[in-house]
Order: sequence, then structure tokens, then C-alpha cells
Amino acid sequence: MESPQQTLAAWQAREAELRARLREPGISRPDQIVDKSGLQFFESMFAGELPPAPIAQALGFLLVEVRPGHAAFQGRPQAAHYNPLGTVHGGWIATLLDSAVACAVHSTLAPGKAYTTLELKVNYVKALTDKVPLVRALGDVISVGARVGTSEGRLIGPDGTLYAHATTTCLIFDAPIAR
Repeated sequence: MESPQQTLAAWQAREAELRARLREPGISRPDQIVDKSGLQFFESMFAGELPPAPIAQALGFLLVEVRPGHAAFQGRPQAAHYNPLGTVHGGWIATLLDSAVACAVHSTLAPGKAYTTLELKVNYVKALTDKVPLVRALGDVISVGARVGTSEGRLIGPDGTLYAHATTTCLIFDAPIAR
């Protein structure tokens, strides 16, 4: 089992590897993604062919891994994310978890399919501050059908501390075709 320092070093190395090849944040054009499965979409992003989402830059987090039914984002808690009480605002945590659980569903979609979050439930279990150098939101699919996908996620530190957990329900639909 890795020590927290080894885990943190591995997480930092993965982030550096990705940032070296990622494009500037932006929005993919429909013609760039219409024929891609959810997994192919993320693989194209990791290859630097498609841009990462602008919100990741705005809030200081990054998609770091995707496989069928799983997605992981990581971010650095910063004082800029604080609420007036001196801890990371629940909205930052919710956004990180929403990204992980929704992208876990997205990773399972066939070409021509899209999704949107219908419901997000977050449980905050431990206060988060900038003393934690990095956190990861891990999202894993529970079930994906023709119209609805559900998944669950956890926000953890490099030492395994659980800060929050979440579940989501996503609506799956035919993607609008724009060529």
C-alpha cells in the first residue's frame, strides 16, 4: 500500500503529464464529437485533440482518468474557494463530484448520445481546507440504461480521508446533430 506522500506524488505526476499535452480549455464543436462514444470523447481530450471544459480552469481542477463507467477529477483546495467560515465552499466540492459522477455515466455512452444531470445529492462529511494539497473525486457508474444513468462518487485526499460523497441521476438522450 502506498503512503500518502507516494499517492500525492503519483497524483501530481499524472497532472503534470496531462497538462503537458492538453489544449487550452474550450468547447468542442458538434461535428468534432457527433461520431464519438463517450469514452472516445475523453480519449480525444487526453490526446490533446479536443479541449478540456472551461470550468475546470476557472475552478482549478482537472480530469485525470477515465475508463468505462469510471471518471476521476482532481483539484487543489485554495483559499479562493473558501466560504466565509474559512473552509472550502460546498459548491466547489459539489462541482468536482458532479463532474466525476456525470463523466462516469458519459464514459459509457454510445456515439450520438448525450446526457444531463437530473439530480445530484452530496453528503459533506469532513471540512476541507487548503492544508490538503490535492483531492480526487472518483465517480463510478451504478447503472446505465437507455434513458437514465446513475452513479456514485467520493471526494478523497491522498491519505484516503473522505471529505464528501455523492450520487447522481443523469438523463440520457439523442444528441442534437449539427454538421
